[in-house]
Amino acid sequence: LDIGSARGKFLLQMAAQFPQINFLGTEIREALVIEANNYCHDLGLKNLHFLFCNINVSLACLLESLPTGRLDWVSIQFPDPWFKRHHLKRRVVQPDLVKAIALFLNSQGQVFLQSDIEAVAREMLQRFQENPDFVLAHGTPWLAENIFPVPTEREIATYRKNQAVYRALLRKK
Repeated sequence: LDIGSARGKFLLQMAAQFPQINFLGTEIREALVIEANNYCHDLGLKNLHFLFCNINVSLACLLESLPTGRLDWVSIQFPDPWFKRHHLKRRVVQPDLVKAIALFLNSQGQVFLQSDIEAVAREMLQRFQENPDFVLAHGTPWLAENIFPVPTEREIATYRKNQAVYRALLRKK
């Protein structure tokens, strides 16, 4: 599950490289979901689908037909930072989302977080660490490298500007 998949280029490449794995991308902007699903169809990918939804409202409904512990990994990469104080409640990683992810993640499941804004990365990491179901999967505060073989568009743009990327990997306890 990739939360906030935008145009889906990350998942389109991942699905092509790993045809044995099923991928789901969620995005709050419907036009981007339509575009991503069109690309998916054009490429003939049968292991990928994109859904238009607000994941903070829809995750439990979306996954309730699945048995608990069904997800292998969840990624949240470069979410909208919502800088204004009165918009902070719109940030994607909220305690209820973390609880829902914990419910549907399998016992070896992992959550990968990354952002080019340190404060956003720290907040996402803190929300997961506040939940007793998650623990940091590495010893250092930030991972130096992406765990996936495919970078996101934002990740590429960030590196082109010689800026830092803050990454964390959590695993289910």
